[in-house]
Amino acid sequence: MQGGSRRWAYYSVGILILTLGVALSIKARLGTGPFDALLVGLHERIGLTVGAWEIIAGLLLVLLNGAIGREKPDYAALLTALLTGGCIDFWLFAIGDGLDSASLAARLALLAAGFFIAGFGIAVHLQGHVALGPIDRSMMVIHKLTGWNIAISRAIVSTLLLLLALAFSGPIGIGTVLFTLLSGAVISMFIPYVAARPNPHAKA
Repeated sequence: MQGGSRRWAYYSVGILILTLGVALSIKARLGTGPFDALLVGLHERIGLTVGAWEIIAGLLLVLLNGAIGREKPDYAALLTALLTGGCIDFWLFAIGDGLDSASLAARLALLAAGFFIAGFGIAVHLQGHVALGPIDRSMMVIHKLTGWNIAISRAIVSTLLLLLALAFSGPIGIGTVLFTLLSGAVISMFIPYVAARPNPHAKA
């Protein structure tokens, strides 16, 4: 696979995977990632779909990341927000309401699956180097400015988003704790296994 096509494959497949994880964690109803909890809270209190709020919040974060990083806003990140928002709505529609009556054990399994699937999807998505999502851009801005590792940088971003999710009555629970404290570590764990490697048969 040629370099450009390979990058886009990582990028698009990563988004599909991570948004499936997000949708599963939302459907588990045991708390989801801080950003997703904020989106669900906005959806339930104001209206619009979860995916639509992903796009709106993405635009605001693009502007904020540019200001914090003292650089031109990465408007390419809006592409990721658009695709992510659309895919979240797609997965939520595809999953439907069939899991609403699931047992606690089934919901815990659903949450665990969503947690690891989302982390794996982000790790794959980052290998594309096409356009980071607004949240991932925030993580990398903090990492660049402070020198702290990805796990710590992600935890800081997640904590700030958690406070916003609480303000909008988003779904907070055990899943939120997992995503806030451990998502960065899970992403870091998967990166070595999905890291894009140069094709030894490719022409220079």
